[in-house]
Amino acid sequence: MGGSWLVGWPKPTGADPRPTLLCLPPAGAGGRQFAPWQKALGGEVRVLGVQLPGRENRWQDRMPDTFDEAVAAIAAEVRAQVDLAARLVVFGHSFGGLVGFALSGLLWSPDGPPGPRPSALVVSACRPPSHWEGAGRGLVEDDAALSALFDPGDLLSQVIDEDTRTMLLGVLRADARLSLSYSTDSGKPLDIPLHAWGADEDVTVTAEQLDGWADHTRGPFTRRRIGGAHHALLREPEPLLSLLSLLLQPDRLGGTGV
Repeated sequence: MGGSWLVGWPKPTGADPRPTLLCLPPAGAGGRQFAPWQKALGGEVRVLGVQLPGRENRWQDRMPDTFDEAVAAIAAEVRAQVDLAARLVVFGHSFGGLVGFALSGLLWSPDGPPGPRPSALVVSACRPPSHWEGAGRGLVEDDAALSALFDPGDLLSQVIDEDTRTMLLGVLRADARLSLSYSTDSGKPLDIPLHAWGADEDVTVTAEQLDGWADHTRGPFTRRRIGGAHHALLREPEPLLSLLSLLLQPDRLGGTGV
């Protein structure tokens, strides 16, 4: 499927012993938006963005046929690029949160190859897995529903012409189609701390849905909310970055104390 599933600053070239933050973007977006996070968190940690096919530097790459195929491909590159002993924190926003959950479970699986195991999962603006089965069907079939995700303040919708908008909608639809193959059958609870973030004005993810993430870990669970709409944490990530910085510290367990 062509290019790398991971982007970094600098470009990832092999296993790195530094604490690593793995960032999964929302549907329709790419991993390069997390480049400023590397500067914000400093050189003692490593930030990697996940890059699905069909966007940014992977325009010509084919999207996998299934959700599980995509997660397995990401896991393979994480094993190659993150040192076995490195502290690994997984962050996912919206659709990226679902991918991050499945990825964390796969990396923890005793049936897989040896590799780094996430020490914490942080999701934002993301419904729990039980709310995802079939959820993307409306976006695949309905142009109006798909276009509604282009909020005027959205990172994806600022100063773009109609051709670019159509292209971005195509990427968004491809991600929605990929989500349709997700099954909760493989979504076993994790054994790591899980932090769920939401925004007060987010009409797509409720506080009760965020609470539902507690059922998907046997470790500590913490829910946080900030002001703003669905993409608030991507626009103003400072509160989130403060938490991620703590979670990346080698002696931090990632529990409810942070």
